Amino acid sequence: MRVAEDFAAEQADIERHLAKLEELASGTFWSELGCEVVFAHAEKAAIRLRAEQRHLNLIGIVHGGVLMSMLDNAMGLVVMIACREKTVTAGLNTHFLESAKSGNLVCEAEIMHRIGRTITLQATVKDEEDRLIAWGSGTYRIVSR
Repeated sequence: MRVAEDFAAEQADIERHLAKLEELASGTFWSELGCEVVFAHAEKAAIRLRAEQRHLNLIGIVHGGVLMSMLDNAMGLVVMIACREKTVTAGLNTHFLESAKSGNLVCEAEIMHRIGRTITLQATVKDEEDRLIAWGSGTYRIVSR
């Protein structure tokens, strides 16, 4: 019974934190890009983007910068929930594996390693057919205590 109560309290705390982050994100690059949270907790998160004409490059596929932004935003979301401190992206590695033209893209991110003020994560972007579009890893640094 106590475990269920602790879990419920933790979930409620995460939801309050997500609501605060959503409020802070209004008018920022996050909202301009058009991402939405699918789920998020201190170890893993997923975001979704409905790829539209504005997300495409000149050859009609989703721009690599959009995919990199999704990777960075999903990993950053996990870090913000896990740390509750100001963090910055220290490094971002991206591998473009397939192209996407439009439709829903989902990016899932998870923590791989944490030591001191540095957190390393990995993330994937998949399309509606569950094809792996991009894979990336990121290193994030806590900048305040």
